[in-house]
Amino acid sequence: MPVVDIDTDELRGLTGEDKSDEEFKQDLFALGLEYEGDTDDGLLQFEFGPDRLDRLSVEGVARSLRYQYGADRGVYVPDTNDAGWTIEVDPSVPDERPYVTGAVVRGVELGESGLESLIQLQEKLHATMGRGRAKGAIGVHDLTMLKGQALTEENEPSGTIDAATADLGATEKTITYRGVEPDGDRFVPLDANAEMTPGDVLADHDTGETYADLVGDLDRYPAIYDELGLFSFPPVINGKRTEVDTDSRDLFIELTGTDQWTIDKMCVVLCYALSARGGTVEEVQVDYTDGATYPDEYGPELIRPDLEVDEKSVTHDRIETMLGVELERDEVVDLFERSGLDAAYSLRRDEAETDSAEVDEEETVYDVDVPPYRVDVLHPLDLVDDVGRAYGFNELEPTYPDIGTIGGRHERSRLERAVRTSLVGLGFEDMLNFHMTSGAENYDRMRLDEREPGADLSDAPLGAEPRAEITSPYSEDYTQLRTWALPSLVQVLENNTHRSYPQDLAEVGFVARRDDGVNTRVAEDHRVAGVLARTDATYEDAKARLQAVCDDFDAELETPATEHPSFLDGRVGAVVVDGDSVGVVGELHPEVLVDRDVEVPVAAFELSLSALE
Repeated sequence: MPVVDIDTDELRGLTGEDKSDEEFKQDLFALGLEYEGDTDDGLLQFEFGPDRLDRLSVEGVARSLRYQYGADRGVYVPDTNDAGWTIEVDPSVPDERPYVTGAVVRGVELGESGLESLIQLQEKLHATMGRGRAKGAIGVHDLTMLKGQALTEENEPSGTIDAATADLGATEKTITYRGVEPDGDRFVPLDANAEMTPGDVLADHDTGETYADLVGDLDRYPAIYDELGLFSFPPVINGKRTEVDTDSRDLFIELTGTDQWTIDKMCVVLCYALSARGGTVEEVQVDYTDGATYPDEYGPELIRPDLEVDEKSVTHDRIETMLGVELERDEVVDLFERSGLDAAYSLRRDEAETDSAEVDEEETVYDVDVPPYRVDVLHPLDLVDDVGRAYGFNELEPTYPDIGTIGGRHERSRLERAVRTSLVGLGFEDMLNFHMTSGAENYDRMRLDEREPGADLSDAPLGAEPRAEITSPYSEDYTQLRTWALPSLVQVLENNTHRSYPQDLAEVGFVARRDDGVNTRVAEDHRVAGVLARTDATYEDAKARLQAVCDDFDAELETPATEHPSFLDGRVGAVVVDGDSVGVVGELHPEVLVDRDVEVPVAAFELSLSALE
């Protein structure tokens, strides 16, 4: 989990509390931040859950402490000035990174400690919410070094204007987010003294080499221009011309990425941190021009940063039930305000059904305002957690439940353990693979065609079921839940081509497929799979071991001939256990093996775990 370096002198200044380091450690532990040690520079290191991204900096930690101490109450939203700058998105921006957001912050008092905190916050946001800059990347620039094109009231260019002159006029200034050829416009990147093209940066600059995989395969690279030319090459590096130093007071923040909501929230966290340093937030207008890809849920014209307050609801009964304490309504409102939220309660009528009739009941419901930097509040239970922390989890008195239970192993878990024991006894090495994979591994490299959602699956080959896809995947290697287990074992063989044979591998693991007929729209299963990679591996070898497993569980096995694209024709059979078709067994197709540089035959099987119950 993320570790944040905290200067306790800064913490004292930002909280207004003259507390010792030990007292801060205790207070932060109550907030869920665990002390991890000291840095060589004497900073305290704290580890915390990555859901509270607003605490990735000393400013955010200080804000939480002020609420805990009662110095601040309720929702705080910084005042903003009207937009003076516009980010214009050109259609030439690569489709792989189409979105942009930004803000201007004026009058920031950085100094050395503030600059170090800003850099740390930027790096931590990149590592967490930004997914290593793949989903979102931040650029912070000295506003005084930018020159924007002034626009008239009719939005027609009226010449070049620098940031200093911009304060005196009412016209808007424009920068452009667009695409650039790898060998296109030149600029001087940070930590360099000579002009370089974007392609040169990826090839010859240390930072460019680190992040080359994010844009290196694109025909055009993302770039941001002012009237003087290219000054930012996201998500790789900023230009030296707009570098921020300890004397910088007016900042221009730009963020680019693959998801508008993500970069908007990263921008909000930055604005709150800079506001704590005395900065005044100024809006930026984002215009997606005709032909540019814009976020459908927001539209082509945005005013950012998005400081809209969210609303959630939770009942009084749910709070008391989860925390196990009785609370007065006004006390709950007070606890919400000490968590940085606003709340108001009302009585609402709820029609509850009993065995005899419908009964009208009134319950207390809290309508809670959530500040924009709280990206973690997604569910009423998140509100209950805030109330509990403000109340003090250490103040809760443990109570015994009304009903005593005795823990024990689940029946499916017992079965999984027994099957694993049987497989190990047959010479297999037990595997534990990821449940997530990619479409290429799950379907394409196994010679399978995915069935469409809602299609008839009665004649579908094992594994060809429609995928349960991840909406915002961390990596292109993990975009879906696997629909069958054999591709995972074949991947292990691919990674083990440098090791000696035989390699007999087995797994008892989770699979899932999309099924709109169930309430979660995902149908889950557990499978038993095995592969035998050896010079003499045959269909008979795989069937013999499968037969031994079935015999251990008194299951009747049949293997009638069938067809499956991943297996050799004539050397593959359906796995029929107690009359039900539950899997497949056979010799893997040579194309599957050659694609993975596996130079020995592989016999394999897979069946549903439930067939052995």
